[in-house]
Amino acid sequence: METSDLEAVENLHQSYQRLLQEVNRVIIGQQQVVEELLISLLAGGHSLLVGVPGLAKTLIVHTLADTLNLSFNRVQFTPDLMPADITGTDVIQEDKSTGNRDFKFLPGPIFSNVVLADEINRTPPKTQAALLEAMQEHQVTAGGRKHKLPVPFFVLATQNPIEQEGTYPLPEAQLDRFMFEIKVQYPSEEEEFAIVRQTTSDESYAVKKILELDELLSFQSLVRKVPVADHVIRYAMQFARMTRIIPGSDTQAEEVPDFIREFVSWGAGPRASQNLVLGAKARAILQG
Repeated sequence: METSDLEAVENLHQSYQRLLQEVNRVIIGQQQVVEELLISLLAGGHSLLVGVPGLAKTLIVHTLADTLNLSFNRVQFTPDLMPADITGTDVIQEDKSTGNRDFKFLPGPIFSNVVLADEINRTPPKTQAALLEAMQEHQVTAGGRKHKLPVPFFVLATQNPIEQEGTYPLPEAQLDRFMFEIKVQYPSEEEEFAIVRQTTSDESYAVKKILELDELLSFQSLVRKVPVADHVIRYAMQFARMTRIIPGSDTQAEEVPDFIREFVSWGAGPRASQNLVLGAKARAILQG
């Protein structure tokens, strides 16, 4: 890495500390959740937040988007939500001066830097699948035309793990599009005391913008410049390869742990190895 890159690493580390201070004014606790979300954003990945209701999953995402000065949209997923409700649709528009009619694309809420897909398991597979192209290709196709999504683009989805009646568990193909599954845990007793005291008073705090959009894009580019030793890449690959016990894999059967043989049908693909390395690079940079 060049001298300018090393200076950028220091700038990002300092920005990260300022950003944590700002987030902590609104969010009490959940430090690991915030760090994992930032790692995912810097690595250009999407995240799935899993936790029971009332743990401020939505507030965490909204606050983070505000401190990064990114556009933000929240979509509440429901059983009657249609794909066009997310991606947008073509409507007929008439030119009053000429009388000509033409189709105009009205973009949906997915056209935002940060999209919070709230309770993504509450909507049918057809609507869940509408996110697939957007998450992977960063574009939406409507009426045969492709519409590019803004850069950067992140889908941060939430899922309630305890209520499964009337829900549609995410298919494996869609789960594979998420870089992280982030577990949002209950707060400690002291954290909960601070939360209750802060949220039941008349005090409110508007977070400051810490990073501009162009700064975030440059930091994303910086993450990919972080050097990584070959043996570290092989170490990351080991985790993914030890989950594979299917024909066509050269992983030795004796290398696979017993719990993998018992519970795993299909092992992790190369995307898992890529995400491990990218996540490690992003975390290294955040730690300075």
